[in-house]
Amino acid sequence: MSADTTTTGRLRRFVPAIAGVVLVGFMALLPMLNLSLPGILPTPTYMPGTLALLSLCMVFAALALSYNLLLGSGGMLSFGHALYFGAGAYGLGIALEHFGVPLWPGVFIALIGGMLIALVTGAVSMRVSGIPFAMVTLAFAQAGSVLVRRNSQITGGEEGLGLETDLVPDFLIGVINTRNLYWFALTVLVVVYLVTLWVDTSRLGHLARATRENEQRVRVLGLSPYRVRLLVFVIAAVLASLAGVAYMLLQSGTVPRAVSADLTITILVMVVLGGVGFRWGAIVGGVLYTLLDQRLTVLAGSDAVAGLPDVLRVPLSEPLFILGVLFILVVMFLPGGIAGTIDAGVRRRRGEKARGTLRTLDDEAADAPAEVRA
Repeated sequence: MSADTTTTGRLRRFVPAIAGVVLVGFMALLPMLNLSLPGILPTPTYMPGTLALLSLCMVFAALALSYNLLLGSGGMLSFGHALYFGAGAYGLGIALEHFGVPLWPGVFIALIGGMLIALVTGAVSMRVSGIPFAMVTLAFAQAGSVLVRRNSQITGGEEGLGLETDLVPDFLIGVINTRNLYWFALTVLVVVYLVTLWVDTSRLGHLARATRENEQRVRVLGLSPYRVRLLVFVIAAVLASLAGVAYMLLQSGTVPRAVSADLTITILVMVVLGGVGFRWGAIVGGVLYTLLDQRLTVLAGSDAVAGLPDVLRVPLSEPLFILGVLFILVVMFLPGGIAGTIDAGVRRRRGEKARGTLRTLDDEAADAPAEVRA
């Protein structure tokens, strides 16, 4: 192998990191730019409406990243992941309103609360695996939803819990500060990504993938699959709680759906849409689903849809119907999700290129003089 090939291979490893830094820098500058994407963004990028939408996209992208860590790395299909997202949102609201603490101690309390809930529920759920594990997590999510709805004095019940703005810094309150909330959401997404990257590339990540592939082999090596899975479960839950904190600040409140199994299914759709096991796929899935959900709602109420015949107007006026059809098409024609399909195409292209190089070398060897071949 030549020195140029070795150098190229080393530089290629830094390309994703460089591209990520450039993308984050561009996203950080976006609130100061006047960019328009008609049909995708409601207003130019510097205006509060678009910044609020993009902030929501990043919050759900962070939430999808945390679930991808659970499902993609750990191989754990959970129907209760939204419980920890809600723990972060409700935990911050309760800390501010009932404990009277400032914002940053309130964030710490919310994250600790999400971690403790994950330790308890995870310790019980990890006693089983597969479908029974999914059902146990679903039961915990349903229990959390009932507790939120029935304890109206603490959680606000069906009406939800508002944000106690008196204890939140002024630069994070109001439409005028949407830009700051956007940067906060971007920071949360970057933190969640870096933590998931660290877990995936650490010994813990390797053990989690080994446990996912062959739990018995990990046990034979003298390691504890239970502890590995529980640790990944808790880390993913804390990251989901951090996304819940950002959601609470962005929306100035939260509602019972934040802890429901319905939201977990939505997160699962985001991850599958982007590509299970791909960090950037989870981000793409979260952003794409959130944009579609928001923009299709606008489309459903538009005059163009209202003027269609009933056979078209009725389904097109339901955003969930359109999203469901799109999801079915993705599963049928892009079974690996967006990231998985692109990755498979790149690998196929590299394989064809490598085979072409080998064929060229074989032809050159065949054409060489006999004394050279000897």
